[in-house]
Amino acid sequence: MTHNDNLNRKGSANRSQEGALSLEMYRTMILIRTVEERIAQLVEGQQIGCPTHLYTGQEAIATGVCAALNRTDYIFGGHRSHGHYLAKGGELRAMVAEVFGKVSGCARGRGGSMHLIATEVGLLGTVPLVAATIPICVGAGLASKLRGDGKVSVAFFGDGATEEGHFHESLNLAAVYRLPVIFVCENNSYSSHMPLLDRRAEDNIYKSGEAHGIPGIRLDGNDVFLVHQAAVDAVLRARSGAGPTLLECRTYRWRGHVGASLDMDVGVKRKDEMQEWLPKDPIARARTRLSTMDVGESEFLEIEKQVARAVEEAVEFAIASPRPAESELSDHVFAR
Repeated sequence: MTHNDNLNRKGSANRSQEGALSLEMYRTMILIRTVEERIAQLVEGQQIGCPTHLYTGQEAIATGVCAALNRTDYIFGGHRSHGHYLAKGGELRAMVAEVFGKVSGCARGRGGSMHLIATEVGLLGTVPLVAATIPICVGAGLASKLRGDGKVSVAFFGDGATEEGHFHESLNLAAVYRLPVIFVCENNSYSSHMPLLDRRAEDNIYKSGEAHGIPGIRLDGNDVFLVHQAAVDAVLRARSGAGPTLLECRTYRWRGHVGASLDMDVGVKRKDEMQEWLPKDPIARARTRLSTMDVGESEFLEIEKQVARAVEEAVEFAIASPRPAESELSDHVFAR
């Protein structure tokens, strides 16, 4: 059981399975949002010095997809992967400590924000090089098929990664061998600060699936319920031996490409877009849906209180943890 699992599940036992899952996904999104906003404060206060790419605004994608997976399934991420780590069940304190560069971090303080790992829950790594983990994910899918272990591998990546050769080569290989892989493109319309249509002739990422002979699906990435259902279908397809699926999840990041500032300073057009996307907040939308399932205001407030307390405990743990010893500097380094 991870530290995340210790958050109280009060109230879910008496609900239907669907209602309990819906509430758990809401709790996961609250956890991701709370962590990211707390890290933003710490970055602004210069208590965290490593580059951070925050997931605020995109919580529904990691949450919906990971809720469709087993603990033993694999996921891979990129530079904006705090949400993936937490949604898959990675230990909260270990992630926060890693961002602080402490020895109690998930990579012993050697990786920082962009190099997270939690093999105990199937997160085999995140790498900041754009598209770099997509072919690694396909390799994991090939290994699972050869072993016959029934595991599914998921690659999370941004829209900018679809312009790399790795992306197309990986789709093709996974399609040819019908590998149990799900490609999840988190399309937030920007590669760093460059808009999608300044880089592509057409806004048609999902059609890359069709070009390689696999389903390519575009969906609202700010609706956790839609994302979850699409992921369930893709997982069933993968486990049945039918092969991979490409999900293009449309979303929007609230903060900068890197750093803590709200991303409203990238030109007038970006400011206008931000105002359009704020009302599409995935957490607010999930809360509205849950209200129709007899989840009351007091329960929402209790979830927020529990999560805030757990996040603050994780920050205190990270601050109190030591940094790696200088003697470890050359450990895990390849030398000829």
